[in-house]
Amino acid sequence: MSTLTIRLPDNTAQRLKSYARSRGQSVNKLVEEMSAQALAAWDTEVRFRSLAEQGDISKAITILDRLDKEDKTSF
Repeated sequence: MSTLTIRLPDNTAQRLKSYARSRGQSVNKLVEEMSAQALAAWDTEVRFRSLAEQGDISKAITILDRLDKEDKTSF
């Protein structure tokens, strides 16, 4: 496990402490959870962009058109 020192404005640090306390957590655990959420979102974006680069635009448009037609008939 690594130790990371970060610099935050005093107000931000106090708010993080209050937030962690309201959740019954340490600031360390709160930042760990928030970091995991941010990294999961970033991983999803990277994966999506990678898949998009490999995609076939005309095939995607055809599928979306078909879904749009199906959606209109369901009403």
